Amino acid sequence: MPYERLKGLEVNELSNSRLRTGIIFSECFFLHRTGRNHPESPARLRAIMRGINRLNLLKNKRCVLVKPRIAKLDELEMVHSPRYIRAVRKFCSSGGGILDEETGTSVSPESYTVARLAAGGAIRAVDMVMEGKIRNAFVISRPPGHHASHASASGFCIFNNIALAAKRLIDRFSLSRILILDIDVHHGNGTQEIFYNTDEVLYISLHEDPSEFPRSGFIDEVGNKKGKGYTVNIPLPFGTSDPAYWKALKFIVIPIALCYKPEFILISAGFDGYFRDPIGELLLSASLYLKVFQVVIDLARRLSGDRLVAILEGGYCPSFLKSIIPAILFRMMGIEAMVRDRRPRFSITVHKIAEKIIRRVKETQSRFWNLTL
Repeated sequence: MPYERLKGLEVNELSNSRLRTGIIFSECFFLHRTGRNHPESPARLRAIMRGINRLNLLKNKRCVLVKPRIAKLDELEMVHSPRYIRAVRKFCSSGGGILDEETGTSVSPESYTVARLAAGGAIRAVDMVMEGKIRNAFVISRPPGHHASHASASGFCIFNNIALAAKRLIDRFSLSRILILDIDVHHGNGTQEIFYNTDEVLYISLHEDPSEFPRSGFIDEVGNKKGKGYTVNIPLPFGTSDPAYWKALKFIVIPIALCYKPEFILISAGFDGYFRDPIGELLLSASLYLKVFQVVIDLARRLSGDRLVAILEGGYCPSFLKSIIPAILFRMMGIEAMVRDRRPRFSITVHKIAEKIIRRVKETQSRFWNLTL
């Protein structure tokens, strides 16, 4: 099999799928300006695209660049209130500023349109996968979305891109079993709120201790009414490293996904759990992220006919984004890829605390899913 080394990235060809992996991206995403020294800046996407272009990934026949479109107002209203949408538009058109003071969510005059473009990119990605035009997709967009709720902005998020993608699958394609796996370091409080009362979406989130932010995502939050059992929260202690995270994935996420048998898998792809990230408090490695994505790619192949879309959330170390996302794209294309990187430190004390939390999650979720205690 062809094999080559590319400046820290190792690739090895695995499969010959006819359908291509879509990269949803536009330079218009750079126009959302958050202010000097803000972590959620255009530098994130510029770094990602430098990594993609350095490896000539867009010239690979298994990959296609897809331009996003602006989400229509009625599409935004699938998960957001008309009043909130109007308020965002008015605030941005008035010059922008701090949209949410508590979390430092900043916007510029262009941010309303750019946020609609990010939402439309997520919708276009799931449309194209469902229509058989692409195999899977990664939406490289900003602003992120999983903290945005029905009627408020939070955590650098304006419109909830992944929730809109899931609702599109429900409304247009009549799907009723959608898995959202949220691997951002912070709990996706907006996504949880939107789908808390439904069984059409299974929301699973692995995140750091949410006591400080966003103050949701605790073990006993399991959904309500028809949605009871369809929210799974795995809040890990600060300093959690690869072994405990992998254990949570292996003994909670994978068994529940196999029971649920999703028709489509969506990933809230946050990379702020990386050990060098300036915001996150987990200590995860590049190899762990690749293992997580490979598991999800394999689950999509086994359970949902390869139907998989990842949507960028957090991740504020541009040098890491530049290497990890191209590697993930290679994996989504069916080409093995490895990123060479240092291993983060490991704390046995933190690991033992994480193991206790994992046991508690298993005990809680075993009321709804077949989990071995």
